[in-house]
Amino acid sequence: MFRNVGSNWAITLVTIVAAYVLTPFTIHKLGDAAYGTWNLINSITGYLGLLILGVPMASVRYFAQHVADGDVRKLNAAIGSCTALYLVLGGVVLLVGVGLYAFFSVGYDIPATVRGDAHSAFVLTVLYVAVGFVGMLPNGILSAHDDFVPRNMVRLAGVVLRLGLTLGLLTLRPALSVLALIQLACLAFDFWLCTWLIRRRYPGTRIRLADFDWGMVRRIVSFSLYVLVLSAGARLSFETDSLVIGKFQDVSSIPYFTVANSFVLYLMEFIIAIAAVVMPMATRLKTQGRELELRETFLKWSKIALSLTMMAGLFLIILGPRFIAWWIDPAFEAPAGQVLQILMISYLVFLPVRGVALPILMGLGKPGLPTIGFLVSGVLNLGLSIALARPLGLAGVALGTAIPNVLFAALVLVQACRELETPVAEYLRYVVPRATLGALPVLALLLWFKLGLEVRSLGGLAGAGVAMVLLFSVTWVLFVYRNDPYVDLRGRLAALRAGGRA
Repeated sequence: MFRNVGSNWAITLVTIVAAYVLTPFTIHKLGDAAYGTWNLINSITGYLGLLILGVPMASVRYFAQHVADGDVRKLNAAIGSCTALYLVLGGVVLLVGVGLYAFFSVGYDIPATVRGDAHSAFVLTVLYVAVGFVGMLPNGILSAHDDFVPRNMVRLAGVVLRLGLTLGLLTLRPALSVLALIQLACLAFDFWLCTWLIRRRYPGTRIRLADFDWGMVRRIVSFSLYVLVLSAGARLSFETDSLVIGKFQDVSSIPYFTVANSFVLYLMEFIIAIAAVVMPMATRLKTQGRELELRETFLKWSKIALSLTMMAGLFLIILGPRFIAWWIDPAFEAPAGQVLQILMISYLVFLPVRGVALPILMGLGKPGLPTIGFLVSGVLNLGLSIALARPLGLAGVALGTAIPNVLFAALVLVQACRELETPVAEYLRYVVPRATLGALPVLALLLWFKLGLEVRSLGGLAGAGVAMVLLFSVTWVLFVYRNDPYVDLRGRLAALRAGGRA
């Protein structure tokens, strides 16, 4: 599991580095208004993703179950059924996209300088979402086989391709439609390379409509409806802020929120790298009756997720605004920095639950309460953001996201502990106290860099980051994980030293 999660982390880090290069480049090439319009297009068309009805997550669950049972016939039936579903739902996306195009054209005041290009980009993005449904299929097959390392090699190639195309093509023609075409090209590259990989590694596995099975479709859809509700909640929680800001302020304000939000979203991707491995593993452990291992996985990875969230989160809360000022522009420091701090404080609670407890519940086939909770959280997020956008501006939109996040995390944690027969008090005793105490020296160090040394340059911020990681590592080895029943860091280091001497 560590190898699979590690490969997910590696690709997430590469993606973050690519975003680090591309975000300021794209903003400066397009301008605030055009970049804000691009974010608005993605927010609106993102709702088309709900039409996939949660089939990808449901498919991984059933794929993993059939792989664990060694039943190739049922696996192929599930793949063929999902292929048919994806094609039908992709057609629905194209139809609904026509209505959303009208909504985008009439409902928002797009600057005249980018209006025509924005309309072309909207159409291409709808097409990207539609064909992207089928594009998800190879990823689900590889995840069910625990083939995260080769899958992530393909993703790495895709990130490099996107980086090269964006830098090259936007230099030649800075346009929103160019960004949309790059998305389509990268999707095609990823699909065909993953399909080739599946044929090489699993010759008995087929992707064809002839294996379609109505019974399998009913089982997939019955579970995927819960995932649909979960996806709707996630969309309302994390992807509606641009819509609110564009409606109640203006599209030029969107980049200030988006830049800040990108930090927490990429951190969430880093934690969800754990979830991508935990969910199919929970299904297998449950199928094989290994409940004790499942409970150990829950506790062990929850503490790891909290530790990683704290390390990155403290840096973002203390020095994140100054990094934004250096990275994008000094004008972004105050508005974007405030948004980042508000969001990140809530994510200290939300991310460990999102990364471990939630995927375990989905893997166990217990999606009811968390999916309804996520939907309610998303609706509350939308309502609070609209109510607070005018009086508090961008900070109000951030608070509208932060408050529901914390409430949702508490709900899911209680449910996961109940399903795994682990008292909440036991979970809290193992996961929280030592990690929190271990974070205090790290917090003091970062405050010293900010208030004592007044770091603002890239060198100063990088030095603060390196010092923080070193102190974090020492503290976690000597204190947080000392005598830990599940993760013996000191023992692992001793074994590595012994191996090096040998």
